[in-house]
Amino acid sequence: MPAGTRIRSLSLELTGRCQLTCAHCYADSSPRGRHGSMTGADWRRVLDSAAGSGVEAVQFIGGEPTLHPECANLVDHALAAGLRVEVFTNLVRVSRSWWSLFLRPDVSVATSYYTSDSAAHDAFTGVRGSHARTRANIAEAVRAGVRLRVVVVGFDGAADLACADLGALGVADIRVGHVREIGRAARDEPPTAADLCGQCAQGRAAIDTFGNVSPCVMARWISIGNVRQEPVDRILVSPRMAAISADFAERRGDSDCPPVKSGPQCGDH
Repeated sequence: MPAGTRIRSLSLELTGRCQLTCAHCYADSSPRGRHGSMTGADWRRVLDSAAGSGVEAVQFIGGEPTLHPECANLVDHALAAGLRVEVFTNLVRVSRSWWSLFLRPDVSVATSYYTSDSAAHDAFTGVRGSHARTRANIAEAVRAGVRLRVVVVGFDGAADLACADLGALGVADIRVGHVREIGRAARDEPPTAADLCGQCAQGRAAIDTFGNVSPCVMARWISIGNVRQEPVDRILVSPRMAAISADFAERRGDSDCPPVKSGPQCGDH
């Protein structure tokens, strides 16, 4: 099996529901989105199987993962299975119970930030007041000591100002990503591997709301298997996963994955 095939991190797309309708959303999430066909029991089986196969970390993503009724329980289950957890949330609304979860050992938070201009940010997300709420909760996360990374995405020329604003709030882990022509940002042509950062299946994979496994949340059209039909530990070491991993490994030399200000991870998600 080629080097880099072993999957160490899984992104679990719990829901397509989100309070926002961001112009670039890879999953085309919205308030009308659904949780898909994966049940809480399905996700718990995935977590147990993944932990047993050598996966070290999971990212709960959406949509807005905290809108899924099982999300908090799944965070607990993942931690009990020995997995590190990242919750990728828009930080539009954070309940007291979620603040407590965010402060658990081995839990971290990620969010997106688009611009320091509140009107432009709100226009991008489609929800008035979203900038003020997200920015306030970023500040609260820093104050409370939550392990936080923020991805600045979109708005040509605004990234430096957004990064400076986040730095002034005390955010230490700031990354800059690209808007990719996938999902709501897609043009007339269907997406291809050229639209991706080149890191797909390089130690990471994703599972969507219907149990479909792909090499990355951005590469949802590339099917490797379905966890409702076959255990995830088998899918992760399948010949198809190995072939896709090898294919993307060959592309890495041409990757446009942006440099990050902290850590080796691609900044898009």
